[in-house]
Amino acid sequence: MGTVITFKRPDGKDASGYLANAARGNAPGVVVIQEWWGLSDQIKGLCDRFALAGFDALAPDLYKGKVVPYHDTESANKEMNSLDFMDATTQTVRGATQYLSRNGAKVGLTGFCLGGAVTIIGATKIPELAAGVVFYGIPPEQAAKPADVKIPLQAHFANKDDWCTPQVVDAFEKGMKAAGKSIELFRYDAEHAFVNEQRQAVHDREAAELAWGRATEFFRKHLG
Repeated sequence: MGTVITFKRPDGKDASGYLANAARGNAPGVVVIQEWWGLSDQIKGLCDRFALAGFDALAPDLYKGKVVPYHDTESANKEMNSLDFMDATTQTVRGATQYLSRNGAKVGLTGFCLGGAVTIIGATKIPELAAGVVFYGIPPEQAAKPADVKIPLQAHFANKDDWCTPQVVDAFEKGMKAAGKSIELFRYDAEHAFVNEQRQAVHDREAAELAWGRATEFFRKHLG
């Protein structure tokens, strides 16, 4: 449904990503950030789904063409740890945001796992954003403090998550509330990565559909 495009980062360098356009011409935009596996077919599928829901969706390729197979957690961890999160967020993700906002459209940011952490960093660093939806990812506080979040956030977390643990989620929620920031936070009795239908071991269809409905409703509210 979508297509691979090249867009400019603020520093003038080229970046690429997968773009799926909504049927209407003046659609709001959503930037979609990958899991630690890379720009997989599953993430492209989510862009297609956002397009069907009425949003222009662009997933920037943060790994520059590399996609890690689902079983290879060691390689995924290596790729994630070698990613410069600040450069990825303030340059590549911001470039994608600027691309979608070029006709005056409001743009939101969403991401999964690694992308959830990038979404929170983006909420503090990307001025063109109007809203963010986080899925099971939180960056270290030195990367993004709750007090620095500048946009309304919605967040979805799994109770059976050994990476983005319930304790980490509770601390993040407490920090957001203490800073007087707008957050809608949902917890699901599911595993990390429960939205990813390609990973049958962790996918939870009921939780995924509930989260999807909440996310698209939130974006319609804040992006138009």
